[in-house]
Amino acid sequence: MRVERIGLAILHLGDALEIVPSLAGVGAVITDPPYGMGFQSNHREVAHAPIANDGDDAMLQWACGIPVSHSRYVFCRWDNLGSVPPPKSCITWVKNNWSMGDLDHEHARQTEVALFWPGPAHDWPKKRPTDVVHAPRTGNEWHPTEKPVVLMEQFCEWTRGTVLDPFMGSGTTGVACANLGRRFYGVEIDPKHFDSACKRIENAYRQTRLFA
Repeated sequence: MRVERIGLAILHLGDALEIVPSLAGVGAVITDPPYGMGFQSNHREVAHAPIANDGDDAMLQWACGIPVSHSRYVFCRWDNLGSVPPPKSCITWVKNNWSMGDLDHEHARQTEVALFWPGPAHDWPKKRPTDVVHAPRTGNEWHPTEKPVVLMEQFCEWTRGTVLDPFMGSGTTGVACANLGRRFYGVEIDPKHFDSACKRIENAYRQTRLFA
């Protein structure tokens, strides 16, 4: 297992199922786990590799139960709702484009959802947020399901304590935490994505030092 410490971030290369139980003081989980899409991007000149453990929703179900003190935000598809505990809220991310999907029998999807569960010490750090957020999608240059930093910053600002992303991918949640001065635990099983996360989070801290 490889561990990197960058600023307020501690990043682990390895299996989240093995690593997360050893992490102390998790305030919030903000994550986009594998949830059974079997996703592989083929719409780029250099296609992304398949996402690890994305054959079923076992990792999604596990992520929904990680112990936290403050809150838990977990991305998924609307059709995963039947396999997870009922959330307190569903947060809808509205993007600036939409997916292709079934052109004849399905509305064009312009949204993704994240499920919210409050922890025992939950409160709103600022004013009570709405359940709709707007952020333009990325070009998925770093990861096939990459989230925009501005989106993850909004999620982080709804939480307190150390943020954990047990499926950090290319590290967008860690970048958001670096920008906001928040402590972060990240876990990633794919060495290539782990290296990308380390690079992006280090660059984020370099920028914050530059403008401090």
